[in-house]
Amino acid sequence: MTEDEVLSEFRSCGALLEGHFKLSSGRHSAHYLQCARVLMNPERGGRLALALAQKLPREIRSRVDVVVSPAMGGIIIGHEMGRALGKDALFLERPDGRFQLRRGFALEPGAKVLMVEDVVTTGLSSREAIAAVGEEGGEVIAEVALVDRSGGEVDLGVPFIPLVALNFPTYAEDELPQELAAMPVSKPGSRA
Repeated sequence: MTEDEVLSEFRSCGALLEGHFKLSSGRHSAHYLQCARVLMNPERGGRLALALAQKLPREIRSRVDVVVSPAMGGIIIGHEMGRALGKDALFLERPDGRFQLRRGFALEPGAKVLMVEDVVTTGLSSREAIAAVGEEGGEVIAEVALVDRSGGEVDLGVPFIPLVALNFPTYAEDELPQELAAMPVSKPGSRA
């Protein structure tokens, strides 16, 4: 899928929002990608996951034992990636602020894990999830995401393959442009 085709999928379901948003990373933006809306249609979610699976280099795809994604945002696309790759899909939760496997999920020692996210901005959640997989006995061999919002700057310590890289500017609280600061802020993400 091209960048225009991916954005068309987001626009078609009202998942590309404009306004003043505080992202899960704590940064602010005039654009927000509501992946839950784009993934609410299983057929669309399957198409996006298949396109993402096709971007995976063969040498990575052939090594994947299991797919893991962080809750909340990564669960649906992680599940669809598991389907696209024919692998089990587990998810990490933060019941006490730290990612961990629950619900009877477990990794075989040394399991080769594909980490799956919806959107990556700073990579903090991804790095925390990758560390949690290591604590659970697995090894993250790569991460994929629907959207890279980092401007190509994120370093996760493993190969990172996004379906699309978008360069919507983000701002720290103390560097907001005047027109953005004048707008009421909304926080539509999964973390309060």
